[in-house]
Amino acid sequence: QVQLVESGGGLVQVGGSLRLSCAASGSIFRINAVGWHRQAPGKQRELVATFTIGDSTTYADSVKGRFTISRANAKNTWYLQMNSLKSEDTGVYHCNVDVTTLRLNTVNQWGQGTQVTVSS
Repeated sequence: QVQLVESGGGLVQVGGSLRLSCAASGSIFRINAVGWHRQAPGKQRELVATFTIGDSTTYADSVKGRFTISRANAKNTWYLQMNSLKSEDTGVYHCNVDVTTLRLNTVNQWGQGTQVTVSS
């Protein structure tokens, strides 16, 4: 019903920047919330940033002031701008969306993930 495509990961040096994209498609009436999560090797997945109806955003303390979640001009696409990257930001980044479908049921969908590697 709902598909997510993430892109923008890669290898970057400490202090560098990357921008991740999350594009949603399918049977979408409204996207209620978008979240970016990351999972580092050997660690639990953690919530990094969220974007909800009304353009409300939240961030994990570890990324405040460095990461920005925003909605792109393209419909149903969101960005995670990551600046001043640190080695501890390394991990697989997943987009997650909470969607009201055209059938007016709620679906929670995860993307496949994109690898971010920050080298020192």
